[in-house]
Amino acid sequence: MSDKTAVSTTDAPAPLPVYSQGVRKGNILQVSGQGSVDPATGEFVFTDDVKGQTTRVLQNVEAILTAGGGSFDDVVMMRVYLTTRDHFAAMNEAYAEFVSTRTPSGVLPSRTTVFTGLPREDMLVEIDALAVLS
Repeated sequence: MSDKTAVSTTDAPAPLPVYSQGVRKGNILQVSGQGSVDPATGEFVFTDDVKGQTTRVLQNVEAILTAGGGSFDDVVMMRVYLTTRDHFAAMNEAYAEFVSTRTPSGVLPSRTTVFTGLPREDMLVEIDALAVLS
């Protein structure tokens, strides 16, 4: 049986003390839900721009994937949480631009999008990822 290890990087926002940025067990890597926090400043960015937030969130997800030995080409499932249906088109546009350029296999991850409340009022989008590494 494989050991479960925390994945951590300074290239993504520091997590709260109650969870890990990511967890790897064997070839499975789960990336915790990410918000649009700039890891250099620890501040939320693009507070009124869901497209900008989506790009920053995906950069954070990518940093944790990289720290865990993976990439977007290893991602099999992504979950997107939005605060309003009105932001779907802009999020989807930013998501498509970012993820499609990082999946050289041409096989995009599965995805679910949920409309819900998020922990902070200025948080418009949160995304997590599940990867299966080679």
